[in-house]
Amino acid sequence: MNFVEELRWRGMLHDIMPGTEELLNKGMASGYIGFDPTADSLHVGSLAQIMTLIHFQRAGHKPFALVGGATGMVGDPSGKSAERNLLSEDVLQHNLQGIQKQLEKFLDFDRGANSAQMVNNYDWFKNYTFLNFIRDVGKHITVNYMMAKDSVKNRISGDTGMSFTEFTYQLVQGYDFYYLWKHNNCVLQMGGSDQWGNIVTGTELIRRKDGGEAFALTTQLIKKTDGSKFGKTEGGNIWLDPEKTSPYKFYQFWLNTSDDDAKSYIRIFTLFDRETIEALEAEHALAPHQRALQKALAKDITIRTHGEEEYNKAIQSSDFLFGNTGIEFLGELNEAEVLGIFEGVPNFNVSLDELKHGVNVTDLLAVNTAVFPSKGEARKMILGGGVAINKNKVASPDDTYNADSLIGGKFLVAQKGKKNYFLIVAE
Repeated sequence: MNFVEELRWRGMLHDIMPGTEELLNKGMASGYIGFDPTADSLHVGSLAQIMTLIHFQRAGHKPFALVGGATGMVGDPSGKSAERNLLSEDVLQHNLQGIQKQLEKFLDFDRGANSAQMVNNYDWFKNYTFLNFIRDVGKHITVNYMMAKDSVKNRISGDTGMSFTEFTYQLVQGYDFYYLWKHNNCVLQMGGSDQWGNIVTGTELIRRKDGGEAFALTTQLIKKTDGSKFGKTEGGNIWLDPEKTSPYKFYQFWLNTSDDDAKSYIRIFTLFDRETIEALEAEHALAPHQRALQKALAKDITIRTHGEEEYNKAIQSSDFLFGNTGIEFLGELNEAEVLGIFEGVPNFNVSLDELKHGVNVTDLLAVNTAVFPSKGEARKMILGGGVAINKNKVASPDDTYNADSLIGGKFLVAQKGKKNYFLIVAE
């Protein structure tokens, strides 16, 4: 497998330094990508870089995942309009542990010579004094060179300016590359296209400091065809951590991808070969409403991120909300999983003590909660057969519900018509 050609046909390649492809075709090489530890979980925006490392390893090369314990204390100015808050060492260590656990799901750390390896740049910066750094590193890169970088020019010409801390970031990242080149024979740094300037600073430092040769490769920044930012919804980031983004919501994010985006995402975020992807595209073209591309994309990435069991739960959750899966399914889920399914659905809290004594269904839906704006509207729709509790049609406006009706001792699921759901939580 030719790594560069793999990225090329998948539409992932952006920039590549001359000589990089020739180097990689000679045999196993080591390369790395840095991951920002500003949170204890990566999000889907990180997946393109994770996929780059996966393809790198599958092509027979050795991938390094660098987590920025040191650079996370500084903050990369690339693409930023303002300086971000710096993190404490304790928070960083917590974040690093979470990220490492996630990367282990995607990369093979037990594969012999080209096993993936995790490194933390705090390990080589923690005892590096400021004076030694400016003597050993700073003297090799001119201010003119640093000022020419877009990440610097854009911030200096902006309203907020740029701190010295951020200005030195490219030197710190450049030294990461130098250190890995020197101690781990790491000859290639990869990243998103906004990282090109920082990566080239590393290759320049290697050349000027030790007369060495290193290479750079960047991938396309992922964009949505409608111009909105990839990986974000109205509720915020789509995280890889199931505690932050439920597997159901994660699955739905990919399933709800537009046709145009699905055509590019299935190349970027899955390991399907070209023949499989082209067959899926042909199937999708014949019956777009069946969403073959989106289903294949959502299945593949959900299983690789969360496992097959969570994928099956996501499918059952979809069938529950949009199909014919019975209420018994909810009884098999824990509280967090139930709340994950109904994220974005109107939620109402009711008194568990009051429910234990029994509550008239009309009062439950129009007084204790706001499923209906008035008792009159609730009665009218119940009499018309358009209201269900726990997937059972409410027979009469005078029916009573109590604690025995609760799913998992906590939930009631109300429906107005077939598609309007409401979650009632007894506390």
